[in-house]
Amino acid sequence: MSWLERLRDGLSKTRKQINETAGFLGNDVRDVFTNRLETIEDLEYALIAADVGRAATEEILEDVRSSEGKNLQQALMDALVLQLEPDARRAEFRKLGFAPDVSRSRIDPKGHVVMVIGVNGVGKTTTIAKLGQYYMTRGKSVMFAAGDTFRAAAGAQLGVWGDRLGIPVVQGIDGGDPAAVAFDGASARAARGTDLLFVDTAGRLHNKHNLMEELKKVRRVIDKADPGEPAEVWLVLDAVTGQNGLQQAKKFHEATPLTGVIVTKLDGTAKGGILIPIVRELGVPIKFIGVGEQAGDLQPFDSQEFVRALFDVDIPKA
Repeated sequence: MSWLERLRDGLSKTRKQINETAGFLGNDVRDVFTNRLETIEDLEYALIAADVGRAATEEILEDVRSSEGKNLQQALMDALVLQLEPDARRAEFRKLGFAPDVSRSRIDPKGHVVMVIGVNGVGKTTTIAKLGQYYMTRGKSVMFAAGDTFRAAAGAQLGVWGDRLGIPVVQGIDGGDPAAVAFDGASARAARGTDLLFVDTAGRLHNKHNLMEELKKVRRVIDKADPGEPAEVWLVLDAVTGQNGLQQAKKFHEATPLTGVIVTKLDGTAKGGILIPIVRELGVPIKFIGVGEQAGDLQPFDSQEFVRALFDVDIPKA
C-alpha cells in the first residue's frame, strides 16, 4: 500500500463525517446556495465537527459561495487548500483567484540545527528518528542530540535509533542539564560540518513555566555554540488531541517561536480538520505529517495532496 493510500485510509473518519453530513457535493455551487441551503448548514456542521474551527469554516463557506462554475466538492477542495497555507500565501492566492501550486521546498531547513519540541506522548523522539532517515536518504549528513534528559530512557531510545540508522547521537546523563547536551550537540555539528542536527527536548517538567523556561535556555545555548542556530524550531503535535493540542501549541509558540509543525497520528482520527486552525492561528506551515509507525509513514506535507486524500480523489491504487 502506497503512502498516499495510507493517508487516504487515515483520513477516512474525517471524510466520512463530511460526506455523510453534507450531501449534494456533486451539485453546482449556485444551485446549492439557491435551492439547498440545508446542505450548507450541514456542511458547516461537518467542518466544525472535524475541528476546522468556526472562523475558518465561515471563510471556507464564503470562498465556496464565490466559486462560480464549480461543483460543491471542487469548490470546497479549493477552499480547504487555501486554508492550509499560512496567511500571506492564502491572501495572495485568493487575490489571484486560484489555489496554490505547493512546493515541497518548505521542508528544506534554512540552517543546520532543528530544535524539535512538544509534550511527552506525541511521538517526538520517534519523529526525530524518521526525520533523520528522511534527510539521510536525500544525501544529508545527520546528527541527533538527546536533550530530553528528564524522561526515563528517552536518551537511550534515541541512541537505539541512532545505532540502527548509523546516525551519531550526542548523549547526556539521565536527569542532567538538557541545555548542556544541546550545547555539545551544536558544537559537535559545527566542528564536523554535519548538514543537520536534530535536538530532542523535554516535553514535561514539574510545571509548564519551568518547561518553557528550559526550552528558552536550550535555544540560547545552541546560539552560543553555533551562532544563528537553531534556524528551525518544529513542534510535534498529535492530531488526536485536537483543540487541546492546539492550545499546547500556542504556549510553545509563545515561549520559543515556531517555524513549523509536524502532525502525527492522523490515522484513525475524525479530527483531520485540526490542521487548518494550526496553520491559521500559529501562522506557520505544516512541515510533515505522519500516518503510522513506519519510517515511511512520515512524509512532507502538501496541502493539495492532503485535500485530495481527504476526498479520495486522484489517489493511485496500490
